[in-house]
Amino acid sequence: MIAKLRVWTKKNSDIASLPFILIAVILLMTVATSGRFLSKGNLNAFASQIPELGLLSIATMVVMITNGINLSIISSANLVGVTMALIMTNWISPEAAGGTILAVVIAALVIGILLSVFLGWVNGALIAYVGLPPMLATLGTMLLYEGITLTITKGFVISGMPDIFVEYNYAKLFGVPLPLLTMILALAVVAVILIRRPFGRTLYMIGSSETVTHFSAIDTRKVIVKAYILSGILCGMAGMIMLARFNSANARSGSSLLLLTILISVLGGTDPNGGFGRVIGLTLALFILQLLTSGLNLIGVTQFITLALWGVLLIAVIAYRRYSESRHH
Repeated sequence: MIAKLRVWTKKNSDIASLPFILIAVILLMTVATSGRFLSKGNLNAFASQIPELGLLSIATMVVMITNGINLSIISSANLVGVTMALIMTNWISPEAAGGTILAVVIAALVIGILLSVFLGWVNGALIAYVGLPPMLATLGTMLLYEGITLTITKGFVISGMPDIFVEYNYAKLFGVPLPLLTMILALAVVAVILIRRPFGRTLYMIGSSETVTHFSAIDTRKVIVKAYILSGILCGMAGMIMLARFNSANARSGSSLLLLTILISVLGGTDPNGGFGRVIGLTLALFILQLLTSGLNLIGVTQFITLALWGVLLIAVIAYRRYSESRHH
C-alpha cells in the first residue's frame, strides 16, 4: 500500500512538472523561430489544428485508465465523418431552402453521434463480454471500420458540405473558435466524470485491479462498455470537427494521429497499465506536443522526421516512468 501511494505521488509530481516544460517549449521555439512562433497566423493555425487531436487524445486516455487501449479511434472518427458527409451531400438538393438544409445537418449530427455510440459499444462488448484483449479487439475493429469506410467511399474523397455546417469551423464565441471551445468543454466534462462521478472512480478501480473491483459487487463489464462508448462519442466529435475543417471526408484522414494520442496520454501522466490518468496532465501534454509540432514545422523539420521523434519520445517516456516506478516500489 505504501509503495502504491509512493507511485501515485510520483505520477502526480510528473504532472506538476509539465507547466514548466510547456513554458520552456514556448521560449525555445520563440527563440528558434526568431519570434515567428508567436505570430498571429501561427497561433490561429495552432487553434484550428488542436481540437480534433485533443478529443482523440481524451478518447485514448479514458480507456487507457481501465488498462485498455482503443486503436480504432481514427477509423471510428473517419467512419462517422464519412457517414455525416454522405447524409449532407445526398439529402440536400440544389434547390433546398435554408430550413431544410439546417434540418439535414442536424439529422447528420444526430446520426453521427448514434453511430459513434454504436462503434464504441462494439469495442466495449468485444472486450468485456467476448473476452478479447483490448489491443486485439480494437485492432480488429480498426481494420473493420476502415474497410467499411473504404467500401462506402471507394477510396474517394466526399466533399462539398453545406455552408451552414462548414461555418462552424470559422465561427467564434468571445473570440475563441467554436471547435476549440468544443474541445475545452469535452475535456471539462470528462474531468468532472473522472473526479466527481462514481463511474469515473470505478474506471480507476478497474485499471488498478479489475478482479478486485469485480468482487466489490461492481459490474465491471458494463463499466468497461460505457468507457468505450464514451471513447467512441469523443471520436465521433473529432470526426465532425475534421469534416468541418477540411470540408471533406475520406477513410484515411488523420492517419498519423494515433501515435500522437498515445504519446500525449502517456506524457500527460496516464499509466498504460491503467489506474491513473488526469485530464489536466493530458491537456498540458497536448499543448506541449502541438506547440512542438508547430515550432518544428516553422523551423523546417519535415513531418516524417517529426513522426520519428514522437516515436523516440514515446519510448523514452515509458522507459523513464517504468524506471522511476521500480525505484519507488
